Amino acid sequence: MVRDIVIYPDKRLKQISKEVVVFDEKLHSLLDDMYETMIAKNGVGLASIQIGVALRVFIINVPVDDEFSDRTVQPKENTLEFINPIFIEKNGLTKFQEGCLSVPSVYEDVDRFEYVKVSYQDRFGVKHIIEDDEFLSIAMQHENDHLDGKLFIEKLSFMKRKKFEKEWKKRNL
Repeated sequence: MVRDIVIYPDKRLKQISKEVVVFDEKLHSLLDDMYETMIAKNGVGLASIQIGVALRVFIINVPVDDEFSDRTVQPKENTLEFINPIFIEKNGLTKFQEGCLSVPSVYEDVDRFEYVKVSYQDRFGVKHIIEDDEFLSIAMQHENDHLDGKLFIEKLSFMKRKKFEKEWKKRNL
């Protein structure tokens, strides 16, 4: 089921998400709804707080080239489901232009770690470790920020943040 996205400045986006302790059908339904919502809204990642559920859960599905057309696709089986993620290593620095489904039509360069290593659980509670130094690394950091009540716009310089706030208010009057 496609759910509504929580849009900035909704206070729910500031919530710190709680650890998942029960890995049941309710969690599986949440993850399935998150995938459908992310695809419907043309996203690459989605944290559960972005649909109003304050759990330490996010998904990422990096688009891949479709072999039968000149489009990209995001098959459900390619979706990475991160439950209770913990960053165990972060190295290097990079800058990447980010956007967010909760801050629609805004794209800004953000400083991130280049390489990350993350421990997490899947929908069945099985622990995994993943590491990356490309786009997935950026996406994991962006989505994990949501679990801590942070948005990418908070990483902007003072001047860029002021400009964003002014334009956002104008646009949403």
